[in-house]
Amino acid sequence: MLAGSQTAPQRIVIVGGGAGGLELAVRLGKKLGKKKAAEVTLIDAARTHLWKPLLHQVAAGTLDSHADELEYYAVARNNHFKFRLGRMDGLDRTAKVIQLSATVDENGDELLPRQAIPYDTLVISLGSQTNDFNTAGAKEHAIMLDTPEAAERFHQRIINSCLRAQAVGADAALNRFTVAIIGGGATGVELSAELHMMNRILATYGLSSAAAGQDLKIAIVDAAPRLLQMLPERLSASVTEELRGLGIDVHVNEKVVEVSKEGVRMASGTMIPASIVVWAAGIKAPDFLNNIDGLETNRSNQIIVERTLQSTRDASIFAMGDCAACPQNEGQPLVPPRAQAAHQQALLLAKSLIRQARGKSLLPFHYHDHGSLVSLGNYSTVGSLMGAIASGSVFIEGKIAKLMYWSLHKQHQLAVSGFIHTVLAVCAEFIDAARNPRIKLH
Repeated sequence: MLAGSQTAPQRIVIVGGGAGGLELAVRLGKKLGKKKAAEVTLIDAARTHLWKPLLHQVAAGTLDSHADELEYYAVARNNHFKFRLGRMDGLDRTAKVIQLSATVDENGDELLPRQAIPYDTLVISLGSQTNDFNTAGAKEHAIMLDTPEAAERFHQRIINSCLRAQAVGADAALNRFTVAIIGGGATGVELSAELHMMNRILATYGLSSAAAGQDLKIAIVDAAPRLLQMLPERLSASVTEELRGLGIDVHVNEKVVEVSKEGVRMASGTMIPASIVVWAAGIKAPDFLNNIDGLETNRSNQIIVERTLQSTRDASIFAMGDCAACPQNEGQPLVPPRAQAAHQQALLLAKSLIRQARGKSLLPFHYHDHGSLVSLGNYSTVGSLMGAIASGSVFIEGKIAKLMYWSLHKQHQLAVSGFIHTVLAVCAEFIDAARNPRIKLH
């Protein structure tokens, strides 16, 4: 090495700007990027970030995605990391580069050419996508709420259905204006309640052809014996009773075998006529990750990692969040694909990569289950907080649960945007609530 020359800073590349990936980029940017101790780069196929647990609100129109989204380029500038627009579709572990597919604009013209991005340390945080289990007709006739764009398309279909119902009358529109939601987990349950609330609000703006709740039929279907398997049975029963009280049809122990233009058909032979079908059951990592360049993956395309979050076959490649199969203690299931797990892994990995840059050892990941919260719009919120008391959990409902659900999003905003920007965002929410309609009408 020539006298006076300096070693180039380590290149840390994070693929995926979801909750965990963006938090990790912000923390590493502040600790390493600011001091030029490492070059931190975040890559995502979108230009903006929206907290994924909010997608059901975007779909119902009770949240304007543009009011809540964060600009990656702005966050990168403010937190000393780089942002690159692109979608990963390949990996060369020998050359230590990832491949990004060409990016096209809305007209199909090439905006960015195919790219190769070098790395020293790679963190794959691509999240998950809906798993339709190869059900006949699901890809063609069901909407997968994986992205803000998909949620916006769903909302447009709902508004268009309202306009048609208003034009032809409630009796003629009834069979066409039915939404079937496949999946009784948090996303499906929250979406069903949000849609019911949306319909009541639309009626106040003259976009409902009959009394609120009469021209929109909602059905939720799940193959499990009850809704919300991740919650205690008492809370599951409470939510089911609440939904049925709202007039939402609940079908459990029903496996969907076909989705068509006419609706949803179950293995039992039951047919639910529906013009709009949402698939919210099951998740998997992106298909291209399956055994990518020899990395070990499972049937859900998740990269199998050690407790340090390093992939089992390449110590320079880490995976976190929904796309990682991370072990817990012996005899326990894998770390569940939840936002709280991605948040905890981002915290751990930020500490580990900072330690690694300083020549220290990596830290093992230990998942702490803080429970689950499910929001039923303005109607109710229920949840289970783990580890709160000696017996292991405490059940919460009502306003306290609603406040805690709201605070989860604020914790994410604090991690990404800091205290001042989060306070300003909260103020903006109150101003928008007073200035704008209660629901997005276009």
